[in-house]
Amino acid sequence: MQLNIAMLGPPGAGKGTQASQLGEVRHVPRISTGDILREAAQLETEFGRAVQATMDAGGLVSDEVMIGIVRERLVREDALEGFVLDGFPRTVAQAEALDTILVDRDPLIVLDISVPSDELVRRLAAR
Repeated sequence: MQLNIAMLGPPGAGKGTQASQLGEVRHVPRISTGDILREAAQLETEFGRAVQATMDAGGLVSDEVMIGIVRERLVREDALEGFVLDGFPRTVAQAEALDTILVDRDPLIVLDISVPSDELVRRLAAR
C-alpha cells in the first residue's frame, strides 16, 4: 500500500520537520515545493526555465507550472510507493490537480497541523 500524504498548516507549524520525520520513518520521500522549485530552476526544461524567469522577476510561480513540476516529481521511482508533500497544494487549483494526478494511486492522506497563534508568532520571531 502506498503512503501518500500532504502536510498542511500555517508557516511555523512544523510541516517541514514533521514531513521529514514521517518520510524517514516510512521510507518515502519528503517532497518540498521549495526544494523541487530550486531543482527545476537548475534544469533546462520548460518548467525549469519558467521557474527561473519567475524567480528572477521576484514573482510567484503559477499554478500551472507548480502543478507540472509536482506531477513530474511524483512519477519518479522513489515516489511510486508513496510520498510526503510539504507545501503543496496551496491553492484550490493545485488541490484539484493533485486529485487528478493521484487518480490511479492509493488515497491521499491530508495532515493539517494546527498550532495556537501565539506559538506561531513565537516560532516565527525566533527564525
